[in-house]
Amino acid sequence: MKWLRGGGIWGFIVRRLLLGILVLFLVSVIVFAGTQALGDPARAILGRDATPDRLAALQAQLHLDQNVVGQYVQWLSGLLHGSFGTSLASQQPVSQLLGPRLVSSIVLVVISAVISIPLSIVIGSYAALHREKKFDTIVSNVMLGLASMPEFVTALLLVILFSTNIFHALPSISPVPPGHRAWEYPDELILPVATLVIAVTPYVSRIMRASMIEVLESDYVEMARLKGLSERTVLYRHALPNAIGPVFQVTAISLAYLAGGIVIIEYVFNYPGIGSALVDAVTNHDIPVVQALAVLIAGLYVVLNLLADVATILVTPRLRTRL
Repeated sequence: MKWLRGGGIWGFIVRRLLLGILVLFLVSVIVFAGTQALGDPARAILGRDATPDRLAALQAQLHLDQNVVGQYVQWLSGLLHGSFGTSLASQQPVSQLLGPRLVSSIVLVVISAVISIPLSIVIGSYAALHREKKFDTIVSNVMLGLASMPEFVTALLLVILFSTNIFHALPSISPVPPGHRAWEYPDELILPVATLVIAVTPYVSRIMRASMIEVLESDYVEMARLKGLSERTVLYRHALPNAIGPVFQVTAISLAYLAGGIVIIEYVFNYPGIGSALVDAVTNHDIPVVQALAVLIAGLYVVLNLLADVATILVTPRLRTRL
């Protein structure tokens, strides 16, 4: 096992993968235990007037007549074989039920990330280069104000501004008809994407500004300047690669938030993604759907954090030498 303690970047990736598997296992235990607190799904389906015989028959059909350990082992075995079970509400396979909604949420997250992450890096870098000047002061105050606003408040303000008598330029809700793709309705995507961009940009840009200021004041950047290198070369070759490392970590958290925190945004805009699916599943006591979404979001957190760590090492010379 010595190669796990060293091995350069590949040894680091293997260690993080093993740790990620352990985290997902613990998450599966917590998720399964938590969904047990939602109550008996058989009774939720049949209602309070269900007879004991019908209740027992449905519990046997759903494998709820086993003990908790047996239910967990069966559920975990299904996950390992790529099966999330069957929805209790619609009697469809969970993967088939969540497939279109997952695509819609991915479209929303990807568009928001493509806009917000580069925008945050540019704003943070420019503010750091003009530290304590007019641009930096204005941007810092604006970002602080935006960061303090809850997402649903931002969404409602955008609806009031662009979907009422003020401008009335965009639809206030974003429904996607069944059988259609989210990108076929670009107007309906504008307000949800804008809300997510406003939610993410302040955090990433502030981290980028702080990281860039720290790097610009470092000894190796000062040495590069003393060697006569142009300010552009100092910025792009020495400052930016070292400053962007911490941003990858915040970006991973932000992307994971976009995937797991869009429940409110999708609910406000009536957007048919995994957020609204999670709300419906909890309301209907649809335990297989709740379990599947929780595990998927946890897996996304693990993958994004692994990618962020690897990207940080690849772009930061100081970290590469330590592996």
